[in-house]
Amino acid sequence: MPPIHRESHRSDRIGWLRAAVLGANDGTISVASLVVGVAASGAPQSGVLLTGVAGLVAGAMSMAAGEYVSVQSQADTEGADIERERHELENQPERELAELTSIYVSRGLDQPLARLVAEKLMSRDALGTHARDELGISETLRARPVQAALASAIAFIVGALVPIATVLLAPSAWITEVSSATALVTLVILGGTAAYAGGASIVRGAVRVAFWGALAMGLTAGVGRLFGTAI
Repeated sequence: MPPIHRESHRSDRIGWLRAAVLGANDGTISVASLVVGVAASGAPQSGVLLTGVAGLVAGAMSMAAGEYVSVQSQADTEGADIERERHELENQPERELAELTSIYVSRGLDQPLARLVAEKLMSRDALGTHARDELGISETLRARPVQAALASAIAFIVGALVPIATVLLAPSAWITEVSSATALVTLVILGGTAAYAGGASIVRGAVRVAFWGALAMGLTAGVGRLFGTAI
């Protein structure tokens, strides 16, 4: 008997990976931008720290709520489609069999074999077969709102802790510079790690995330200096 060939795919990571990467990047970028902007305005270190902590709490809740609502909408749509399919299977089984057969024919099987495959699969799990092959809904890629919300919130907090720790440890006169540099290094690591986990180009992922982080911090630093000088 030949050995079993096991393959490792990354598609099962899509749900939580997208939420975690988005949360961590947003946590670092948004809180670092707040810290840099407020520090550039000439605010005391205590005020900069308070801004960072407030940004962490508000951002984590916002990310969790936004991700939950977004993914829950997807889950509701999937649930409605599955219920409709269940109803059609109960009331029009022959029509559903013909529909599944036509799907397999369009994928390259001849008519007799396509019908045989459709009958065999429907005899075991008709609803699951139609959900996967007709609707494109599988257990691996199915929407999980609670998981996405928790991943986003936790990742945001982890990302936001970097600029907050920088405010606590950096000399008060160098908060802007140290926070910017630390945040950029963190974003490069996050972007590269996310690209590696998803099987994409590490360099491209790191540069892409770092670019947008630098742009955000540069703009907020400019606004902070402008209004700090004006005040």
